[in-house]
This record gives sequence, structure tokens and C-alpha cells, in this order.
Amino acid sequence: MRLIWRLLPYLLGLTATLVLGITASGFAAYYYLQPALPSVDEMRDIPLQIPLRIYSRDGRLIEQIGEKRRLPVEYKDIPELVVQSFLAAEDDRFFEHPGFDYQGIARAAIILLTTGSKAQGGSTITQQLAREYFLTRDRTFVRKAKELILAVQIENEFSKQEILSLYLNKIFLGQRAYGVAAAAEVYYGKNLQELTIAEAATIAGLPAAPSRLNPVSGPEEARARRAYVLRRMRELGFISEDEFQLALASPVESRLHGPRVDLRAPYVAEMARSEALAKLGEQAYTAGYQIVTTVDSRAQRAASDALREALLSYDRRHGFRGPVAQTDIAAVVAEYQERKDAAAREAALEVPADIGATQPAAAGPEFSATELTDTALQDYLGDYPVYTNLSIAVVTKVFPPSAAQKESDPDSKAAEFFVRDTGRVTVPWSRIQWRPYVNDNVVGNQPKTVGEMLTEGDVVYLLGTVNGWQLAQLPEAQGAFVALNPRDGATVALTGGFDYYSSKFNRATQTLRQPGSSFKPFIYSAALENGFTAATIVNDAPVVVDGAGQEESWRPENYSNRFYGPTRLREGLVRSMNLVSVRVLREVGLSNTLKHLRPFGFPPSALPRDLSLALGSGGASPWQMAESFSGLSSGGYHVNRYIVDRILDAEGNVIYQATPAMVCESCAPKWFDGREAEQQDELAMPEFETAKATDADAAEGSDVNKATEERIVAELNPEVPAYASAEEMITSAGQWRPDYEEAPLFWENRNQAERIITAQNAYIIYDMMRDVINRGTGRRARQLNRNDLGGKTGTSNDRRDAWFSGFNSELVGIAWVGFDDDSRSLGAGEEGSRTALPMWMDFMKVALQDAEEAPLKQPSGIVTVRISKETGKLAAASASDGVFEIFSAGSEPDSFEEDGGFGTGDIFTEKLDDTSIF
Repeated sequence: MRLIWRLLPYLLGLTATLVLGITASGFAAYYYLQPALPSVDEMRDIPLQIPLRIYSRDGRLIEQIGEKRRLPVEYKDIPELVVQSFLAAEDDRFFEHPGFDYQGIARAAIILLTTGSKAQGGSTITQQLAREYFLTRDRTFVRKAKELILAVQIENEFSKQEILSLYLNKIFLGQRAYGVAAAAEVYYGKNLQELTIAEAATIAGLPAAPSRLNPVSGPEEARARRAYVLRRMRELGFISEDEFQLALASPVESRLHGPRVDLRAPYVAEMARSEALAKLGEQAYTAGYQIVTTVDSRAQRAASDALREALLSYDRRHGFRGPVAQTDIAAVVAEYQERKDAAAREAALEVPADIGATQPAAAGPEFSATELTDTALQDYLGDYPVYTNLSIAVVTKVFPPSAAQKESDPDSKAAEFFVRDTGRVTVPWSRIQWRPYVNDNVVGNQPKTVGEMLTEGDVVYLLGTVNGWQLAQLPEAQGAFVALNPRDGATVALTGGFDYYSSKFNRATQTLRQPGSSFKPFIYSAALENGFTAATIVNDAPVVVDGAGQEESWRPENYSNRFYGPTRLREGLVRSMNLVSVRVLREVGLSNTLKHLRPFGFPPSALPRDLSLALGSGGASPWQMAESFSGLSSGGYHVNRYIVDRILDAEGNVIYQATPAMVCESCAPKWFDGREAEQQDELAMPEFETAKATDADAAEGSDVNKATEERIVAELNPEVPAYASAEEMITSAGQWRPDYEEAPLFWENRNQAERIITAQNAYIIYDMMRDVINRGTGRRARQLNRNDLGGKTGTSNDRRDAWFSGFNSELVGIAWVGFDDDSRSLGAGEEGSRTALPMWMDFMKVALQDAEEAPLKQPSGIVTVRISKETGKLAAASASDGVFEIFSAGSEPDSFEEDGGFGTGDIFTEKLDDTSIF
């Protein structure tokens, strides 16, 4: 005791010296390191890397694109459960310490002295935040010192809530997820408010080792780490014992989820991404930009559904090609059991100390034989791609007809399937029976039993329908659908294939296919421009074209292989007569026709310089065809197709706004070739100068008091609709289409669409195309029960392409079906009216639902005359074959038919049968 008292002064002195030394070293380290450290104020200015977000025009999220998945959230929107989970896992004294935790530092120091290990870092959430923003993850004392200094500075500059919000939005949590909101979406497909205690604890356990502890790549390690977090939550009083036990027993179930989107339109998203990259560069992916596209969510869903239904129906007609694969179910189960046992043995090993796993992993559930088989099959099918509307399945049992039952009894035949993410289902014979595929033109005989089609272990696709599951397959044929607003070229809907993730090739924009007969309306429009009328007689008779340098003469034929003799131009379009189109083109002249067609916006590939042009032998994409048909739908104006309406920065400021040319029927004409200069007296400019600012002081540039300003605003803005809120204005702005007479101030300085054909020409072609639907090759569309639609079928050589193009004055829709191999035929009986028209109809049924009919307005300068069906000349009052026809004023016939006509009236009146549809 005496010795201790004697040594006490020395011990106290040594201790004081040590404390002073440490303090001095600390101050020295601070003054040495602090000048090289960044200012904490910089943290306020460092933006989070936020992915590019793409929206429909009505505000539906289409896609998020970026290297990092991040969904920034404010602190008030983070559930208390999530906050408590992270406090329990990382820093339970966060709201008490000044940025560093001396207890944690002491604990780390003791471990270092006793074991020589740096496993325990002792970092607080604030220190981790400093490291994430400014430092590296190097395990050095210098880095730890810098980390501590920055943490103290951060605590002095930010509130605890601000620090926690920055941390929970910044922290990396594995699988490209940054921040808690992104992690909830990536691992569970949920928002933060939907997370369970077990799921929140799993995410909170990730910062220690996000690549190893996440439930997708390391489920067993994730289970152990979750158990530790849950135990800490219970010890801290964040959860009850019952909640702890329930969460601890929950299975670790997770799979990667894509961003939570409101509208699936991946082809649109890719087009918008490409345009954003061109305009903004690589920062487009990280700076939080938002792209608002022109597509409408309801129309886009209708287009996608219509395309998939059309391709599945085509596939159904051409037969079952057999299972995707064949597997041995017993072998699948045995392999799964072996992997499960190996995982269990590995999980039994001690978990490394640096993840804080002090709780043993919960034992896995015991499975029955059936449950084990189903679990193994679910795991096996997980490697197959996911397609919209199609579910991958394995045949687990086939039910042949029993000896006591007749083979004709449908109740005796069925098959059992295990469907991924669904379980076991039984499908009756009526929804399995399918004739086998032989080739594109031939299907095999009708099978009589399930065993002829399927065996146990077959991997197939099932289609979920309102009537139950049905055997299906991934279509080999492809298609595209495009809808455009003809008033400004805005793309209302677009889809470029059955499934983007199986083929990213966008057939709506990247393919050039023969339009076939859907091109004929433009040939006929050129004819009207060059002296023809809808009543002009053209002889539907064989044509032989001897081309220079060709070994064989070209002999175009009608689809029906029949000839109808003298035929009115209208009937030539209604019946889609090839020979009439060729003769019209030859009469009008190739040069005159090409001159007429170019302003419609066709690419050079669509305009071959020979008579095959009359049959649509060139190449155009569906998107290009939609732009060209807008020239007819708009009443004769050209608009440029576009799909990005505006781009906003992370703060919501508009940095790009599309300014498309818009159709203004009441404006002074603006012709593509400048001919309006010669027509100044044709249409006087509406008087609207008096609608401009009338306040004299304002006109002179002097100050305007508040009362005068309000009066001027009231005078200038009567055109703008009254909106109850900003949200209503944003929603309605996409549909507001004022004309010149309604809103002259709106049109002042606007980009006006150029006129490319006369209103009379456009209206007559539209009226002829209405007849295509009323009584011609597109008459199936009469099921829509609308009188405002005009359209045209199209089928290219050897049935390699099937089209339907149709419109009213408000909407253009283009449907195309074909194989990516453009040399492959769609097969016997496949043409525009059978293959593409149903897609167009399915879309229009939804897109025009509850919409009033919107026919093209009949312009002035149109006259109606009664003519003879046979001769196209004026019909006598007593003539029995008289019909009414429309003409541009001055082009109507001025002579009556002669007795006897051509003597071939029976040809013109022959009933149109199904064999002539194409």
C-alpha cells in the first residue's frame, strides 16, 4: 500500500502527461488535416445521382434509367420503423452523441489491442456519411481521423434529422440501390411505407457489407444479419417480443424488382432516352432530369394489348410448335435438394464477426414431397425470361382418357402444370387442344389426346385469360403499332414488338417494310391533283411492263387474280385493285406523282422510281407511315412526328420544350412550296390586331400600375381556359387544341404547319377511304359502329407484310405485322384485313371510347353530283344505276352518259366476296 502511495504521484503525472500528449496530438492532427479537408458546406451543393425519369404526357412513370437506382425521399416521409432499424443496426446513440461515439471508439480500441483486428470500426452514422460524401473506405488511422473531424463539422452544420435524411438517401445498399427507398423497391418491389419489420431489418443490415449481405446474392448471410438487427431492435424497445419472434421466423424471400412504373412502354422509353442523351450528354443519367413524352397512358396500354393479342391470334392460327424444353422433374428436385443441403451446411458455419451476427440462423422449413417438388420447379423456372401475358410452366401430369370413358368426352382429358409464381393448375382439354405447326402455310391434323401434344416434364408457356389458363407459345411473328395526333405530329402511342426484353429492335421506327396497298391512297391523291376524279374510269385489265435491263417483263396482278374491266377510281381503291393503281400511276406520270408524294414526309426508300411505286413496293417504317397519313387526316397539312414534349431538370425547370408545327385551318394558308404568295386574295387574314395590348402606356413602354396590368391580362387571356389548379392545367394542356378563330393570340408567333395538298383533295381521299371500311377490304371495322373512320388495308408481295392504316380527324393509327426476316411469308390467308386490321380495331375501340365522332370537315369547294356507276358521267334522272359522287368544284362531269354505256355493267355491280379482301 505504501508503495502504491509512493508511486501515485508518478502515476498521476504519467497519466496527465499521456492525456496532454494525446490532446496535443489530437490538436496537431486536427490543424494538420483540417486545411486539406473539404468544406462541409459543399455537402449542401453536391447533388445526389438521380436517374433519368421518363413520363407519359398524363404523368405516368414509364421508366427510370441510370447506373444507380435512387429514389430521394424527405425525412418526414421515412417511416419510423425504417429509422429505428438503422439506428439499431448502425448507431443506437445517434441522437445523443456529437458526431462520434467514445464508447464505440473505446470498444474498437480494446478489440484492436487484444486481437490486433480492425474488424470493429466504431463509426457513427455521421462518420459514415462523411466517408460516403468525401472519403474512401481505406482502413487507415489517417482516414479515421479525417472522418471524425468531418463528422464533428457536419454535426455543427446540420440537424440530426438532416444528417439522417442525407445518410438514408446516400448509402449504398447493394444491387445498384442507393438509399432506403430504392432498396425497398429493388428487393421487395415496395415503397417504404409497405415494408414489414423483417424487411426493414434486412435492409438496415446491408451497410456493413451490401454486396454480400443482400437477400438476393446471400440469403443465408442476410438471415443472420437480420437476426442481429431484430435482436437489437428488441433490446432497444423498438419492437415487442411477439413482433421479434414473428419477424425472426419470416423467410428471407427476395428477388430483384425493376423500378416501380405506372406504364409499361419500353420502346417509348428507349426513344426518349436516346433523345435525352443526344441533347444532354452522359449527365442525363445522373442529374435527375425528367422527360415528359407525348404518349397517352390509356392509348399506350391499348396499343400494347392490341399488338400482343394480334400476334397471339396469328400464332394460334398457324399451329403449336411444341414445348420450349423438356426436363426430368426428378432430376430437378434432386439437384435442388443437393444445393439446399450444401447451403444449410455453409450457413451452419460461424458467421464472420464484422457483420455482427450473434444470432444463429433460423432453421429452414421442412417440406413435404409435393412442396419440395414445387419449390424445386419454382427455382428451375426462375432462369426463364418473363414475358407479358405469358407464364412459364412445367407439365407435371397428363390425364389420358380412362377405359370407362369415351375419348370424345372432354372432361376425361386435361393436364396439370406447375406455373412459376402461381403453383399447380389444371387446364382442360378444350384449352390445350391445338393443331401442330407444319410450316407457315400448313397446320397438321387435330390431335385427339393430350398425350399427342404434351408429356410430363415439358416446359411450355400458358396464357392467362378471363376464362382461365390456355396453352400458348412465344410468337415468332412480330408487329408494331403507332398512333399520331395529326394536328401536331405528337406520338400518342407506340410499340415496336411483342416484348422489348426479348428483342429490343423497334419495328415501329427501325424497320423499313413494303407498305403494299396501304400506299395506294397517296397514288390516288396524286391522281386527283393531276386531272382525275373519284369518278374517272380506269380499265382494270392486264398490264405488261417491259423494263430496260430486265430479263423478264413485269406483269402485276390483282390479289383475286381477276379482272374487272372499266372501273371508277373510287371502286379501284375500295376493292384495292392493283392494275387500276398501276394504270393511274402510268397516266399521271412518275415524275408528277413523286413531286406530289415527297411533301408527305416519305423517306426516299419509300419512293422507288418505277411503276411498282403504285403497289407500295418501297420501304417505310410504321412511324413514317403515320406521319404521312397525318397529311390526309389533318385535311392536307404536313406535321413532323415527335415523341418528347419537354425535358425538366431536377428542380422541375423546363430546359427543353418541343415547338411542333401545328395545323391551323383558320389561319392564312402557308404552302410548302410558297404558293400562298400567289393566293393572297384566297383567304384574308383574320383581324386580331385589336386583341393585342390596348393600354397606351404599356405600348409606349412606361410603367403599368397594378389595376392597368390586371385589365390587360384580362383582355389578353380570355382564350386560356379557366383551371381550378395547376394540376388540372397540366393535365388538360395536353388535350387543349385551340383553333385560330378561338385563340388568335395563342397562334401569334406559333409554328404553323404547311399545307401540302388542297383541303378538297384530302377530303375526297378520306371519303373514299371511308368506303373502304363501309363496304370494301376494311369492312370488318364496321364493328366499331363509327362513321368517322377511313382506312386502307395493305399486303406486300408474298404476304411478307400486313398493314392497316386508318384515321379520323383527331387520330391516326398504323398497324403492321410481319417477320423480322423480311423474306419469310406470313402464310396462306394472311393479309391486311385478317392479320393487321384486328390490331387496329382493338386499339381504336379503347382510344376512341366515349369520344364523339370526328370526321374531316367537308371544305368549301366540294360539290355532289349524281353519276352513272358504269360510265362516271352525269346520270339521267331516269337512270337506275345512278349514285352520288363528290368532286372538287369545277372538276365534276358536264355530260350525260350515252345509252348502253360500256355494256359491262355486270362487272361493276358484282358482289365483293371474301376472296378479294387484302
